[in-house]
Amino acid sequence: MLESLNLIRNVGRFDSFTNGSNHPFAQLTLIYAENGQGKTTLSAILRSLATGDSTPISERRRLAAQHPPHVIVSCIGGPPDAMFQDGAWNRVLEDVVIFDDVFVDENVYSGLVVGSDHRQNLHELILGAQGVALNQQLQTHIARIEQHNSELRRHSSEIPADERGRLSVDQFCDLPPNPNIDQEIQTAEQNLAASRQQDRIRNAPELQLLDLPEIDLPAIEAILELGLPDIDTAAAERVQAHLQSIGEGAERWVGEGVIRQNSVAEAGGNKCVFCAQDISQSAVIDHYRAFFSAAYRSHQEAIRSAESSFNRTHSEGAALPFERSIRTLAERRQFWSEFGEIPELAIDSAAITSDWNAARAQIAQLFQQKRAAPLDAITLPDEVHASIETYNTRRNEVAALNQQIASVNQMIATVKQQAATASATALTATLTRLKATKARYTPTTDARCQAYLEERQAKGATEQQRDQARQALDQYRTQVFPEYEAAINRYLERFNAGYRLERVQPVNTRGGPTCSYSVVVNNTAVTVTGGNAQAGEPSFRNILSAGDRNTLAIAFFLASIELDPNQAGRVVVIDDPVSSLDEHRSLTTIQEVRRLLSHVGQIVILSHSKPFLCRLWESVTPASKTALQVARQANASTITQWDVNADSETDNDRRHQALRYFLRHGGQNEKEIAAAIRPCLEAFLRVAYPEHYPPGTLLGPFREKCSQRVGTHEEILRQADIDELRDLVDYANVFHHDTNPAWETEVVNSAQLEGFVRRTLEFAKRS
Repeated sequence: MLESLNLIRNVGRFDSFTNGSNHPFAQLTLIYAENGQGKTTLSAILRSLATGDSTPISERRRLAAQHPPHVIVSCIGGPPDAMFQDGAWNRVLEDVVIFDDVFVDENVYSGLVVGSDHRQNLHELILGAQGVALNQQLQTHIARIEQHNSELRRHSSEIPADERGRLSVDQFCDLPPNPNIDQEIQTAEQNLAASRQQDRIRNAPELQLLDLPEIDLPAIEAILELGLPDIDTAAAERVQAHLQSIGEGAERWVGEGVIRQNSVAEAGGNKCVFCAQDISQSAVIDHYRAFFSAAYRSHQEAIRSAESSFNRTHSEGAALPFERSIRTLAERRQFWSEFGEIPELAIDSAAITSDWNAARAQIAQLFQQKRAAPLDAITLPDEVHASIETYNTRRNEVAALNQQIASVNQMIATVKQQAATASATALTATLTRLKATKARYTPTTDARCQAYLEERQAKGATEQQRDQARQALDQYRTQVFPEYEAAINRYLERFNAGYRLERVQPVNTRGGPTCSYSVVVNNTAVTVTGGNAQAGEPSFRNILSAGDRNTLAIAFFLASIELDPNQAGRVVVIDDPVSSLDEHRSLTTIQEVRRLLSHVGQIVILSHSKPFLCRLWESVTPASKTALQVARQANASTITQWDVNADSETDNDRRHQALRYFLRHGGQNEKEIAAAIRPCLEAFLRVAYPEHYPPGTLLGPFREKCSQRVGTHEEILRQADIDELRDLVDYANVFHHDTNPAWETEVVNSAQLEGFVRRTLEFAKRS
């Protein structure tokens, strides 16, 4: 509640008003002020008190004042009193709500335009304190999200773009750690390289297995140890010695002879095919026959075959292809190592060749010995066994290496298959992601990413709070907006506005919550938009008159108070509510103020219209009311008490009162009392018979009309009343210049005057 405006110094028209405590406010406080005397200044002071904003006062600093504005207001919530000094209030009174030009300009329209800021402010007006609190919570979360976004942008700028590749900051920071990252990067690089060399890979051979032939030791030993029990070794040696003595080719020549000799023997002959002598008793022939028998020849052939087979497999040049295959293996391994992890295929080819040659030479020498003495059994020496064992060890090394080669060849087969179907683009993306993963978890970058992720998580939590706040606000708006629309339309109907609103609804925009509505005129809805309405089309600026627009504004204001759950404690300040309203709506305004007074804590009305304030004063009977006025004091303004009753009296009220006073007390200017009789009668007749005595009618013609209608169904006055009226008028005309040129010199008889005054008052009582 406002109790008094104790001091107003250096604000607008107020130079130094200091006795405001002598003019306390009441539940209904009316303040009259002529235009330009400080009424709007008082409204600005109260607005500043309600909001704590110093601007409404500071911008009204009295011109040429030596000191800054100073205001003291006694109000609820003290002590101390609310004080504005040094550009600020010591406290505010938030319960004050004000309807004035500022309210209209901020919430309804400016000039002829309804802008986005009007609809945003109207959105808050409709929401009321509870809704505004919900909206403020929402806007706080939205502002906090913007702060999160700013921090995220800052953290994002600290993460090197070249480390992210084509990944966004979120994708980069979300990369999981990979303990095998180096190996996977290498594999990815190899796969990518393979995809770019598909033709080479397709045509490149796999690794060739190494071939180190076996030395069949059991077979060799069997040949070397093989003999013919049926052949005497000594005899065979004699045959051989003989054959050697007869020259080259002797063995073949003699062997053919033995065959012929055997044919003769088979035929029963015993003659030598060379000399025809009897050889039945010759021992040498038996030796020849044994030597050149099929078993012996087979024995020799087995030795030669074994030696030949060994020499083919283990020739002196056999190591050269092996060494060449070793070199080829190294070359192919080098090629394939670009596309996969290939182990080192290390082997000592020189040692292998040396051990191989040593074993080969030893065995070849043994075969030579065997050929020289085919019937002799040769036992493999220990050193030969050792050489063969060493060679077999080398073969085991080669076998182990071949297993590695076989495994590598499986990998090569996979590389070939992947290269045939691989996408260089996909592999590049994989490699980029792997390199980004490695860069992501370097210590410096990891710390930056963690800061980004923490901020993002905080933003997510704030967004959840924002969504919850928006849901609560939307639920509240779903309830309050239809109620507000209904309330506005009730007030518009009471003001006989001739239009209504529909589709009053909230709208969420990037600039914040706002509202939209349509004005319905002649059952046609016109959506209220900003100042960009198309020329020549219906819009807010051309479908409503100035009075209609102001009616809409006050309807907005009254609806907001009606739906305010805290209305009982509100101090409602209304500045010039009828300044731009049509005349017929002033009565509705009085009725609405009277209705509002029973719901709010206090109402303060400021106006430059005395008739409006007087009618309001007469029609409202609150528990307490007072009237003040802003009056001129030299070149400044002050506030004083206002006698509303005195300003409410009409001239006829004062004349009628004077006649009554004369009857009771006498003693007045009797000539003025006599002159008041005729105007008093005229005023009565205008009220009692408005149809027959409109303004401008003279008493004489009126009496004639009444006389003509006496006794008819259109009778106005009875004949007796007509006669009485004539008598009264005849007496009163004596004291008026238009009916008596000597009216100023007429002498008044007191007794006669008293009689005519009594008769006049009696006549004015008839119905």
